Amino acid sequence: MGRHKAILLAITMLAGGILSARQADAQTFRTYRCADGTQFIVGFYDDDKRAFVQIDGEPATLAKRLTVSGARYSGSGITLRIPNSGATTVKHLKRPATACAVIEKAGL
Repeated sequence: MGRHKAILLAITMLAGGILSARQADAQTFRTYRCADGTQFIVGFYDDDKRAFVQIDGEPATLAKRLTVSGARYSGSGITLRIPNSGATTVKHLKRPATACAVIEKAGL
């Protein structure tokens, strides 16, 4: 009976490893440059409703907020709006909201 439990445990751990490897691949990172010169990186994970931002060299986690269309994230004095149509905007450090665009990196 001990041998069967060892085999079952090995199969379970192997399946768990495969599933966790797939989840690690389910992520999106975008780099934005704004009209006021601000540049930031946003990370999104499939199983997480938050946005993970690095702006002005500081990391911040933004919670998803209710919006009519598109997506809005806020937290730590930062508001990120990603509408279905139109320009993405970011507001931080008590500055006015500014338009931002995704930086396209060739060869990646």
